[in-house]
Amino acid sequence: MISSERIQAIMAGYVQKVDAGDIEAIVALYAEDAVVEDPVGQPALRGLAAIGDFYRQGLGQIKVAATLTGPVRATLNGCGAMAFRVDMLWQGEPCSLQVIDVMEFDEQGLIRSMKAYWGAVNIQPQG
Repeated sequence: MISSERIQAIMAGYVQKVDAGDIEAIVALYAEDAVVEDPVGQPALRGLAAIGDFYRQGLGQIKVAATLTGPVRATLNGCGAMAFRVDMLWQGEPCSLQVIDVMEFDEQGLIRSMKAYWGAVNIQPQG
């Protein structure tokens, strides 16, 4: 089983990769058959091809800054959750998106599933 400390490191690294806009490094964190729901309620994306397309079409099109806003919480059974903020331009205006991601990991430390909890109510104008 993956350790809680490793989960914390991988999830913190995910935010760093989002901040850097390193899409290929983000996709490399996922298992071949991973499932992503971003935001929760949208149709699930299954597999690396769909997940890669999702990040390229979203994150790959805009410049963002991502920052953890609290500690990564990790369980003893391969799951973690974290709150973070994404600063970006939304409809031409600078804003911040508050997100909570919940991830499940396999024994190799790859993400099996990721659910992002956010909605329009979590987007605030900056300044």
